[in-house]
Amino acid sequence: MPEQDYVWLPREDLLTHEEMAGLTGYFTDLGVDRVRLTGGEPLLRRDLPRLIRLLVQNRRVTDIALTTNGILLADQAEALYEAGLHRVTVSLDTLRPERFRQLTRRDEYARVMEGIESVARAGFTGLKLDTVAIRGFNDDELVALIEFGKHVQAEVRFIEYMDVGGANEWSQENVLSRAAMLTLLSEHYGTIEPMPERGAAPAQRYLLPDGTIFGIIPSTTTPFCATCDRSRVTADGMWYHCLYAPTGTDLRKPLRAGASADEMRALIRAGWEGRRDRGAEERKALERDGLRVGGLIDIEKLREDPHLEMHARGG
Repeated sequence: MPEQDYVWLPREDLLTHEEMAGLTGYFTDLGVDRVRLTGGEPLLRRDLPRLIRLLVQNRRVTDIALTTNGILLADQAEALYEAGLHRVTVSLDTLRPERFRQLTRRDEYARVMEGIESVARAGFTGLKLDTVAIRGFNDDELVALIEFGKHVQAEVRFIEYMDVGGANEWSQENVLSRAAMLTLLSEHYGTIEPMPERGAAPAQRYLLPDGTIFGIIPSTTTPFCATCDRSRVTADGMWYHCLYAPTGTDLRKPLRAGASADEMRALIRAGWEGRRDRGAEERKALERDGLRVGGLIDIEKLREDPHLEMHARGG
């Protein structure tokens, strides 16, 4: 959770569902075919199924996914499925209620478990559980999380601890590398085989001896900037080419000023073709040179610009 005294995005700046669907249309005109609704927490957005129904009408969109903390999922899973949502990912960093309270500052563990159980009941398949693996916090739960994934028919993806924003109080010492995760897991399961890469997907997938598949996203120790094909638009229309980007392109302003479809597509095409973002690689270079000791953005700067924090720009 972000700090208590952050500056939040002004409500009047937030894009309407129609504006979000319209912007999505410009991106799909240029080749995008997959959309993920993330956050922050997307289920806090009023009438989210309506946005999904608008996105479903775009025939170029082949996959619509949702990443959620799961707290409100049980109440909305059925409506989301009926609206046309294809897949659900739930962020779950621990199976211990006391750790959950420490990490989230909320006593909502039971509701998250209920939300996870509601996914299959609603009709969804392909559930994923995203776990940020943190040394000294939940590195003793990797096996338990995979076993829980088996129980709920979900693929677990472990994510290396990333220096994004500042509320997570990132430090290099807390990073549990992909190599360390594989060592811990192989001590329990035995031989773990890597699976063939899937295009520009961020997760490297692995196969356990019993056929269970899990993934690791090693963006901190092994950046994949060169093959990354993702970008993100915030709830108020700021477009970022990179999760780590310090600045973005304001798409809301021209959209609301009446820019034509051709003008919007030209703006997006020029931005993407001119992108030079290599945020994870730049952080790795600082580490190699011994110039990285902690988070790169101090807390006061984060309070001045809410776009710099993960609750605004999404994962």
